[in-house]
Amino acid sequence: MIHTIKKAITVFSMVVFGSALLYNCEPDADTLGEQLFLDGAAQGNEKSFDVTAFNINNNDSIRSDASKLTYAVLGAFSEGQFGMQKASYLTQLRLSTYDPDFGTNAVVDSVVLVMKPRYATDSVTTNTVDDSYTYTTAADGSVNAKKVVNTYPVLKFGKAKKTFNLRVHEVNTFLKGVSDSAKSNQTFDIGSDLGSKQFKGYVSSVAITKDDGGAALFTASTPGIRIPLDKNFFQSKIIAKKDQPELQDASNFIRYFKGLRISVDEQDGYLFQFSPNDMELIMYYKYDKTENGTTTRPQTTYSFALGSANTHIGQYQYDRTGSAWASATIGNQSNGAPKLFLQGMGGPSIGIKIPDETINQLKQLYQNDKAAIISAKVRIYTDPTDWNNNLAKPRELTIVQKYKDLSSSTPDKTITAFTSDILNLAGSNNYSIYKIFDYDKNPTYYDFIVTKSVKDFVETSADNTTKYFRIDMGSFQTNSDGTSLAGYKFTTTPYNTYRAVFVGSQAGNPNRVQLKVIYGTK
Repeated sequence: MIHTIKKAITVFSMVVFGSALLYNCEPDADTLGEQLFLDGAAQGNEKSFDVTAFNINNNDSIRSDASKLTYAVLGAFSEGQFGMQKASYLTQLRLSTYDPDFGTNAVVDSVVLVMKPRYATDSVTTNTVDDSYTYTTAADGSVNAKKVVNTYPVLKFGKAKKTFNLRVHEVNTFLKGVSDSAKSNQTFDIGSDLGSKQFKGYVSSVAITKDDGGAALFTASTPGIRIPLDKNFFQSKIIAKKDQPELQDASNFIRYFKGLRISVDEQDGYLFQFSPNDMELIMYYKYDKTENGTTTRPQTTYSFALGSANTHIGQYQYDRTGSAWASATIGNQSNGAPKLFLQGMGGPSIGIKIPDETINQLKQLYQNDKAAIISAKVRIYTDPTDWNNNLAKPRELTIVQKYKDLSSSTPDKTITAFTSDILNLAGSNNYSIYKIFDYDKNPTYYDFIVTKSVKDFVETSADNTTKYFRIDMGSFQTNSDGTSLAGYKFTTTPYNTYRAVFVGSQAGNPNRVQLKVIYGTK
C-alpha cells in the first residue's frame, strides 16, 4: 500500500562521511536524497517491497579463541525452537613467577578458582551485616570486626531459577598460543576432575572492618564464584616439581600443565557471561620458616596467571534433536523461508536478498518519475506465536553485505563487507544501524537502515546479482579508543547468548520481511 507523507525539511546540516548528506528531520527517514528537496515542502511516498528472507546454517561453529572473547560463556539452556545449547570454557594458566621457591616442607592447604560473572550491580538481593564477627590475623590474632556480605543476581539468559554444578577438569590437549585461532566445536582431551561447586545464580562481595577505628581487614569488592579444587593434585603437580624443568619457564609449563576446563553438569538452565581475563587461581600453603632457632609454619599464597597472556577458548555444544530449527528451510535464496532463526555463538544467521524485480521497479521510478530515495529499511518482526515467551528480546544485532566478485580470479569466493550505509555513515549524527520498535510488546520489530545500499543499486550500475545482507546476533565492536568500528569481523557474536524466531517470507502475512522505501517526487 502506498500512502502520501508530507514532509517539511527544517534543519539542514552537512556531515562529511564519505560524501553523505544528512539532516535532522523525521526519525523514520534517514535523510539520504535530501538534497533534492531543499526548496521547501516535499512530496514523499512510502512503498513496501517483498524481499527474500532465508536461513543461514553456520553448522553450530564459530571462532571462539581469545581474540573473540571479551566475555566467556558458561551454562546450558534448552527450549523447543533451537534445542539444547551448552557452553564450556577452556583456559591456559601460567606461573606468576618461574622456578618458584615454595620453601621447606611446603604443603598445600587449599586451592580456589575464582570466576567473576557479569551481575546486576543495582540489584542487591541480600545485605548481611554481622557486627559480632571475629577476624584472625597473623599479626594481631583475633580481632573484633564487622562483616558485610552483599549478594547480587548474575545476569542470565534462560531459566533463571536453576542450580548448576560447576565442574573443573584438567585439560590434556596443548592449547597452542594466544594468537592461534580456535573453533567453538573443537574437542579436547579432558583429564582429572579437579573440583566442583553448587551455583545458585548469585555472587557475593565481602568486606570486613575493625570495630576499633574501622580499618579494612579484608575486602573482596568484586563479587565472584569461588570453586575449591583438589589440593592433593596441586601438591603433586606444582609443589613436588620445585626446581624441576616443568616450572622453570613458560614454554615448559604450558606443555606440562596444559590448562583447565570449566563446565556445568546439567543440560538445561541458563547461560551467563564472565570475564576470562579476571579469573584467579590461588593456592594456599604452609612451609617451614626458621628464625632465631624457632621454626614456624606460616600460611602463604601463590597465585597463577590466568589473564590475557593465555589461550582462552569457548567450547559450545548443541543438540537440535526435535527442535523447530532442525526442520527449518535453510539457504533458499529463491523462495526464502517462512520462519527465520537467529542465534549467537555459532547458531543460525538470517539472509536478506533484494530481488532484481524490486530493484528494477525502483529504477523505473528513478528514471521515469525522477523519484529520489529518501529512506530504505529492511523490517523484520519477531514471530508472535513461535517466539511468544518470557525471554528477553535481542537488543544487539549486526548487518553486513555478502557478495561475489564475478570478474575476479576467484569468482566463487564470497566476500564480506560493511554495508554502504555503515561505511559512509557510521559515527554520524542521526544514523543508527537499526532501530527497535515495540520492544516490550509481541511482536517486536526491527528496521535495518539500508538507504545508501539501495540507492547504489538504483542510481548507479552496482551489480545486485550475488549480493545479499546477512544479519547476526551481537554488536559491532569499536576500536581501542572508541571512536570508530573496529571492522566487520569484530563483533560480540561469539559470546552473545540471545536467540529469537522471526517471521520470514510468508505471502499475505503483514509481518513478513519487507523493504520499506520512502521516495520523493517534485
